[in-house]
Amino acid sequence: MRVNVPVSIREVAAHAGVSVATVSNVLNRPDIVAKPTRDRVQASISELGFVRNESARQLRAGRSRTIGLVVLDVANPFFTDLARGVEDEANKAGLAVILCNSDDQERKEKRYLDVLEQHRVHGVLITPVVGASARLASLQRRGTPVVLVDSRSPSRGQCSVAVDDVMGGDLAMSHLLESGHERIAYIAGPTSIRQVADRHEGALRAFRRADLAPDALTVIQAGALNVSAGQRAGAEIAALPASARPSAVFCANDLIALGVLQEMTRNRIRVPEDISIIGYDDIDFAAAAAVPLTSVRQPRLELGHTAARLLLDEAAGDETHQHRQVIFEPELVIRQSTQ
Repeated sequence: MRVNVPVSIREVAAHAGVSVATVSNVLNRPDIVAKPTRDRVQASISELGFVRNESARQLRAGRSRTIGLVVLDVANPFFTDLARGVEDEANKAGLAVILCNSDDQERKEKRYLDVLEQHRVHGVLITPVVGASARLASLQRRGTPVVLVDSRSPSRGQCSVAVDDVMGGDLAMSHLLESGHERIAYIAGPTSIRQVADRHEGALRAFRRADLAPDALTVIQAGALNVSAGQRAGAEIAALPASARPSAVFCANDLIALGVLQEMTRNRIRVPEDISIIGYDDIDFAAAAAVPLTSVRQPRLELGHTAARLLLDEAAGDETHQHRQVIFEPELVIRQSTQ
């Protein structure tokens, strides 16, 4: 009895009474093989349980039928939705997606990029960590197309797809200021992440336009972009006397905002009567929260669709390819968490 031993193409050929070349033609160019012979080979493939070594075939061709997608945090629904957009376009092109999670760590990102290059992927889509530019440029020089996702190329050396996060921060803060709030806090994630810094800059822009001093905006460093970080920031706010507590908070993303909302509920601080909360990304959980969250919407699926199309165009192109930087505008979605 055979145990865990793949059936070879030579065994299929012997079983069907044909040459290895004929089996190869049935697999790759069936139209040139006579139907009786083709049927006989297909019957042998089915009977023996042969599975073609697609990886070896693709590597002989010089490029696999996969693309790599490297994101900062696969647990964040924003990246899950973005990945779905990438997969939609990859599927249309007959490609598969390898999803990699860098955790915003340079070491992990480098290891994944090495693995993807070794597997001769069709190209790499990446939300890079800080300082990745030289690594990505080197990858490109060796022949692997690279497109930045939810990030901008500082040198315009790659195609990129991003959202105007400065505008998004401005939208969020302007909404709170126009609602009459004066004591406002911005709950930030890691400042090394460009999107977090841009959202803060947008909030400050709205402050300056309202003739308010930038230091009037209280900044709370959450340290991460997840619910737990939001809960810790929320506990810090809840511990303040009501007279010193901000009347509104703008959170760097929806996961932080959901954590803040949970902590306000736990401490019987009413949302939005006692404190308004606004998030960023407009993930599905934002609308489904106990108090539906006001949020700044990013076109998550379209980011993925556009990035994948740019990568496929570059991979199929020639030396005339011109890198493109695509910038989407965010949208404010007002719900019950602000007043």
